[in-house]
Amino acid sequence: MTKLVQRGHVDGLILAVLSDGPCHGYAVIDELRRRSDGVLDFPEGTIYPVLYKLESSGDVTSSWSVVDGRRRRIYRLTASGRRRLARARDEWDAFSRAMTGVLA
Repeated sequence: MTKLVQRGHVDGLILAVLSDGPCHGYAVIDELRRRSDGVLDFPEGTIYPVLYKLESSGDVTSSWSVVDGRRRRIYRLTASGRRRLARARDEWDAFSRAMTGVLA
């Protein structure tokens, strides 16, 4: 998947991962990689700024947790984030149908 296509959908991808439950940033990266069979392999420098932006917009919240003696910031989806995820899914469905119509 090209960087241009990925860039337009990173917010929705992160929200989709968080819709399954709270997790820390690196777990988001791992889950995106796992769900995409390695196709979506984002660096931390891409994911963390998006998480901060989603938090600033109220789509996610975060809190600190200590796991095995290490502090981790845990991100959770908010009601606003769930609505934004629903819109992202609708937009992706429309985009996917359009691409299939053109390329098929």
